[in-house]
Amino acid sequence: MKKQYGVIGMGRFGSSIAQSLTKLGFDVLAVDSDEARVQEISQSVARAVQADPTDEEALRALGMHDFEVVVVAIGQDIQANILTTLILKELGVKKLIVKAQNELHGNVLKKIGADKVIFPERDMGLRVAHALISPNVLDFIELSDDHSIVEIKATSLIIGRSLRELDIRAKHNCNVMALKQNGKMNITPGPDDQILESDILIVVGHNDNLIRFEKFYAE
Repeated sequence: MKKQYGVIGMGRFGSSIAQSLTKLGFDVLAVDSDEARVQEISQSVARAVQADPTDEEALRALGMHDFEVVVVAIGQDIQANILTTLILKELGVKKLIVKAQNELHGNVLKKIGADKVIFPERDMGLRVAHALISPNVLDFIELSDDHSIVEIKATSLIIGRSLRELDIRAKHNCNVMALKQNGKMNITPGPDDQILESDILIVVGHNDNLIRFEKFYAE
């Protein structure tokens, strides 16, 4: 049996998640109170339903308690976002992932039982900021408020040098977790491995140290 996902809120973020999960082969129930949004997403998911997500009986009738994962992607209406989260938690949803507008909103969601809180606008802002600092940064993943992982393309200041020679841990207090070389992932790079022109470094560290590292090796 396919793993089933519920996605509530068919704005840009919610519809993107629903469509992506469907493309990955999962059954998705898309829910929104707006009939037009439901019609728009209906051809892209297994099932799309118009319902008030703050109505406990409506969510119960949809069988939300049987879903392994439900994503609450309601954006602008924080009250509806919080109330929907509360109802789903009381219904016994196994894993509840909720979109938050800001840190205060996120803290409230955690206190009422959200298993994971996501900040799509903030995370995108961080990605853009890192890309502006260094155009060589390909991706940025936040691990916590203070620590992250970056994927960074090898620059002329790195190419041809070994990890031992670069000594990134001592000089920048960051760790090279892995190297992408010719499309293959090397998760145990040795100290004498040389950085090639096409290489991508996977680096983990404190955000401040990562920013200094990105600036130091930027071209």
